[in-house]
Amino acid sequence: MSRTRALFAVAVACLAALATACGRDASRDSQGAPPAREITRPSSETFGDYIVHFNAQSTTMLPAQVARAFGIQRGENRAMLNIAVLRRDAGSEEMAVEADVNVAASNLLGQVKNVRLRELREGEAIYYIGEITVANEEIVKFDISVQPEGLERPYEFSFKQQFYTN
Repeated sequence: MSRTRALFAVAVACLAALATACGRDASRDSQGAPPAREITRPSSETFGDYIVHFNAQSTTMLPAQVARAFGIQRGENRAMLNIAVLRRDAGSEEMAVEADVNVAASNLLGQVKNVRLRELREGEAIYYIGEITVANEEIVKFDISVQPEGLERPYEFSFKQQFYTN
């Protein structure tokens, strides 16, 4: 497993562990609501030598100090999208790569969610983070386009996620 993939896995595990360690039920966020429920379960897509990891979750699942450090606004009606793009080399090592990442998001009524992605770097890791507002039980469809640096055409995929706010 590459260092970047390991860091990504550790970050997700730490968030779950922190929620439990703070005396909260890990299946609930800081407001007592259940976490975002996934309609479809992929958390990565593979396109040739590239792997795109993604997740969407309530920002209340983030510890306050982590949200502050990365400039993420926590709130019961806020969700964040996290995307990381990795390239696998001939030796199966994975490394983070820059990419042009675009997201179109909407709910099942067709109401468009404005998602502005920003790039965050932490050591060798590169993340593309976006935030949206969500309503209780709202299902959001994310249409994602990823074009790693140097490629002519983007890779595209979609996923849906349901969020709970109270």
